[in-house]
Amino acid sequence: MSNVDLSAKIPNNVDLHQDKRLLRALEQWQPDYIKWWLDMGPSGFQTTDVWLRTAISVDAEGWAHFDYVKMPDYRWGIFLADPQPDRTIGFGDNYGKPSWPVVPGEHRNTLRRLIVTQGDTEPASVEQQRMLGHSAPSIYDMRNLFQVNVEEGRHLWAMVYLLHSQFGRDGREEAEELLARRSGNPDKPRILGAFNQPVDNWLDFFMFTMFTDRDGKYQLLALAESGFDPLSRTTRFMLTEEAHHMFVGETGVERIVARTAELMKADPDEDVTRQGGIPLDMIQRYLNLWFALSLDLFGGEISSNAASFFADGLKGRYKEESYPDHLALGDTYRMAVLADGRVAEQDVPLRNAMNEVLRDAYVEDCQRGVDRWNKRLAEAGLSTRLHLPSKRFYRHIGIYADQPFDPEGRLLDKAEWERGRSQWLPSDADRAYVANLQKAVREPGQIANWIGKPARGIKGLPFDYEYVRLED
Repeated sequence: MSNVDLSAKIPNNVDLHQDKRLLRALEQWQPDYIKWWLDMGPSGFQTTDVWLRTAISVDAEGWAHFDYVKMPDYRWGIFLADPQPDRTIGFGDNYGKPSWPVVPGEHRNTLRRLIVTQGDTEPASVEQQRMLGHSAPSIYDMRNLFQVNVEEGRHLWAMVYLLHSQFGRDGREEAEELLARRSGNPDKPRILGAFNQPVDNWLDFFMFTMFTDRDGKYQLLALAESGFDPLSRTTRFMLTEEAHHMFVGETGVERIVARTAELMKADPDEDVTRQGGIPLDMIQRYLNLWFALSLDLFGGEISSNAASFFADGLKGRYKEESYPDHLALGDTYRMAVLADGRVAEQDVPLRNAMNEVLRDAYVEDCQRGVDRWNKRLAEAGLSTRLHLPSKRFYRHIGIYADQPFDPEGRLLDKAEWERGRSQWLPSDADRAYVANLQKAVREPGQIANWIGKPARGIKGLPFDYEYVRLED
């Protein structure tokens, strides 16, 4: 196992002390990062003690330490999974050749773009969520929010390390730009659309961590296959931390659904609004929104860029080792496409369909989460079920972009779609209703009325543990 230096100014397991030029560059970037964190990180809680996990190892066993930390003092650092001896490229035209320990010149610009795009999502989500601590439904949830935030910050460090270490001046300039863009800023927005959307409330947050962070999982899994070994090692360790983010989202929505079911049964008309809960149809509309926004993050269904990434060995498929053919030259992938105003099945060359291959694996994973929520509804004796909308619904990227498909995947005329919009996506009235529920609960062991308690606390501690030490 590689040595992890936790005492360094920048914790790392990449022997930063041996590259003085790189170390100086990162130490010069560090104050700008801290300034960004203080300006754009969790608002109002920078001096608060939070019970957080910090990475101390890249070993699968005992890799994290838990203790109270003030977030600006969090030990952000650079942690790469241990190298795999004699690793070779596992797919594409370079299949079987040795992986690249440094960025290959012919792929320099493409790899930089992939790293910058991934890196840009990390600070973006922190910016989107910066005000949520003030309306946390419990201390437990507040702590989970802050855990997600600091780890997104560490993931930014991981990408910045690659930019600084592999791309020279261009990389340093890109690292500066990662701190200059702002989520939702009309003049200098984040690169990807979903990361400019407001996350105004905890229903948004749980849907974001369920769906958008799950997209992050699949993007990281694809990059973990990369023939560029430093990128592969970086993303493999990021996946270890990412699992908690998706857990927060999936169980968060599950707890809302379970509480809604309880409140429906408590009302003679099953009117959950009279009981201070979130109606299932409203939950469905937020689900529709964040699922659709997250689908766009995979890119176009038919993509020459995706074909090139695969051919060059830069970005692979999810669990590439599970496929019998790692060249993907002669196969096709069947998908529904829009042609002449109609949806029809078409066989697309497999390499050009790599975005869709990854998106379909993502959809299957999302469905497992929705099935879990529906199980809670069934246990409560309710007939209503939540469902994923069609992949064609409310898309802004790809072959379905800006086309008026309803959640069932039917192509409507635009006037009909606009009439149905408030039934399918959160309306102003929905947002006002959810906003009215967002009242902070700050007593350990207490929780807002609209969400259920978790099945257990964190790391063996009870739900009523003082996960965040709030000042009086």
